[in-house]
Amino acid sequence: MAAQNATWKARLGDDHLIKLDALAAISETALTRDTAIAIAETGLPTTFVPGRNLIFFCFAGALAYRRGARHLIAGMCETDYSGYPDCRDDTIKGMQVALSLGLDKRVTIHTPLMWIDKAGTFAMAEEIGGKAFLDLVIEESHSCYLGNRVKRHDWGYGCGECPACRLRAQGFEKFSGQRKT
Repeated sequence: MAAQNATWKARLGDDHLIKLDALAAISETALTRDTAIAIAETGLPTTFVPGRNLIFFCFAGALAYRRGARHLIAGMCETDYSGYPDCRDDTIKGMQVALSLGLDKRVTIHTPLMWIDKAGTFAMAEEIGGKAFLDLVIEESHSCYLGNRVKRHDWGYGCGECPACRLRAQGFEKFSGQRKT
């Protein structure tokens, strides 16, 4: 992203990679174990890692605090998703309050994708940065539950079969159809 726009580069700052492989030690899910993807007794897919986004926000909030940032941006949505409770708007609003209290600074969590579907997400990427940014999103973002980065589709990398890949493929198909009209 930084290479595409000098203004973005200045605002983004340096990348910061944090290993969170401890999630695998506290959850037994299809994202952290060699387990079949199915719907569990809870009604959630076996890919649900309990509290994963909450953990991500805690780390992001701590890093933001250190950098003097007050805004976090996250890509979850409640429109076409697998039903994960930590992707819901109410959960994100609650996390925003918790971070603000815990850091003793107002923190705002932005979720620009919350109320749009995958087709809208692709359209937003193109609107924000043109074809080059859309191509970057397709090439660099990833949602396959099996972690497949070998098979490249028009919509990006993935197995093409898991629920996340199907949602992304359907969204890209809808987006592509809307562009041609």
